[in-house]
Amino acid sequence: MRPPVAALRPREGYARLADMDSDATAKDGGAPPLLACEGLCVRYAPRGPFAAENVSLSLGEGECLGLVGGSGCGKSTVARALVGLEPAAAGRVLWRGADIAAMDAPARREYRRAVQLVFQDTLGALDPRMRAGDAIAEALLVHRREAYPTRAARRERVQELLGRVELPPEAADRWPHELSGGQRQRVVIARALAVEPRVLLADEPVSALDVAVQAQLLRTLRRLLDETGLAMLFVSHDLAVVRCLCPRAVVMDRGRVVEAGPTAELFSHPRSSFTRELLDAVPRLRA
Repeated sequence: MRPPVAALRPREGYARLADMDSDATAKDGGAPPLLACEGLCVRYAPRGPFAAENVSLSLGEGECLGLVGGSGCGKSTVARALVGLEPAAAGRVLWRGADIAAMDAPARREYRRAVQLVFQDTLGALDPRMRAGDAIAEALLVHRREAYPTRAARRERVQELLGRVELPPEAADRWPHELSGGQRQRVVIARALAVEPRVLLADEPVSALDVAVQAQLLRTLRRLLDETGLAMLFVSHDLAVVRCLCPRAVVMDRGRVVEAGPTAELFSHPRSSFTRELLDAVPRLRA
């Protein structure tokens, strides 16, 4: 049984900042956010410390939200909990206002299709025994069999998805180890898009890539969001990347939300000392 959220005492100085902009409830009686979590707590051992504690955030239709923080602060844990890969010790994950823990099997299956996680480790995310095209086609077979019942139809759809992420058709016949890091990341994104989701949870999708490839992939993501109307939670430790891509951001430190709000405001007038430390750590060129 999950402990009540109220029983978890927030650390001094965190609660006020976290509650200021990251409220996951609908405002002014409007429609609930597309995806949200309220007081989310995750721990990896029954009596161990929380990897994420009292995290609340919300993601609206078509919104690109940045989740920022240093290594080990709990960003990836939150993303994995939102998609259901990590159980919540307390708190709730809400899909259009409904608690996913209370969903029946058909609704949970639909939720898993609608919310897709793009993993940071592309070699681990792709089966080394499957060609890139087969990995994408497998998602179609599991979630979109009615729309693509034949192998030829799935093959055609795979080619469309590869083109959407700016990969050549021959990439479908390559093994994961034959692709570059940027190409593998595009295959993982294409596989996520195959099931026609409403939300992408992108966990450090460009952190392992060089700067030129990062810029190319970010342009691709921005174009996909504009074309499809997808919402995206973009997890990153790179403030410059988040500033370019996300109008709003949430900052985490030691498993907790310390600040949230419009990205431009966070950069120009950070309220949290940790946010100021992150900004001070960004390299700058001096004249």
